[in-house]
Amino acid sequence: MLPFKRALRPLAALLLAAAVATVPAATAHASAAAVTSDHGWNDFSCKPSAAHPRPVVLVHGTLGNSVDNWLALAPYLTSRGYCVFSVDYGQLQGVPLFYGLGPIDKSAEQLSAYVDEVLAATGAAKADLVGHSQGGMMPRYYLKFLGGAGKVNALVGLAPDNHGTTLSGLTNLLPYFPGAEDLISAATPGLADQIAGSDFLTKLNDGGDTVSGVHYTVIATKYDEVATPWRTQYLTGSDVRNVLLQNLCPLDLSEHVAIGLFDRIAFHEVANALDPAHATATTCASAFS
Repeated sequence: MLPFKRALRPLAALLLAAAVATVPAATAHASAAAVTSDHGWNDFSCKPSAAHPRPVVLVHGTLGNSVDNWLALAPYLTSRGYCVFSVDYGQLQGVPLFYGLGPIDKSAEQLSAYVDEVLAATGAAKADLVGHSQGGMMPRYYLKFLGGAGKVNALVGLAPDNHGTTLSGLTNLLPYFPGAEDLISAATPGLADQIAGSDFLTKLNDGGDTVSGVHYTVIATKYDEVATPWRTQYLTGSDVRNVLLQNLCPLDLSEHVAIGLFDRIAFHEVANALDPAHATATTCASAFS
């Protein structure tokens, strides 16, 4: 795809987010538990095994939800013996299905409550978190400010915008459109919080972008056109593993959306991060494993 066309995709997402914020809800979204429990995830009767003693909580990205974002990764993990759960967060009133648009600090509070629910149901002492895009960054607020570090063993981020995004440079154009930034902040505060240099991100990353006691993995793709520049996804610290997909498989062409929705090379690396004691090499062949 030409760079110009790739650049249009995040702009389209931005416009879509602003548009859906004004659309009245036409239908009710069924709960994730009702939709997915029959398929092996969001089963609150699941008890973690000795091999996989921690439940995995999946955290969707901006404009995603707890079902659509995980139709491939959730079954991938449940088939490997994990108790898997997924949370909805960041809902705006009157906006169905497209979530992750509310203030991110409030979304982190929703995640906190959900993790407590999962731990109570499973009897586990800690959970592992796997998030896509905003879902890989937002949990860091929970870990740093809401007591999550004591309840989480690992955070795995698929294309997380850990230091904000320029949306392939498009956010640099906001000053040339008077009122645009205020509109985004008012209509979709979760988007405004993710712009590089936002007050939210300044607070989140002040004093370091990790906390002790949590194992961090970041899985990035150099073809990312949303969480840009892609290197800003990386974290620093003594317990961080930053991974570029193309270093594992040069043939992997996944961009921001694909890495979370169906990239089995990325999924294999997620499994390695969840069970590092039994990790195996991730290669192009992992796409077929």
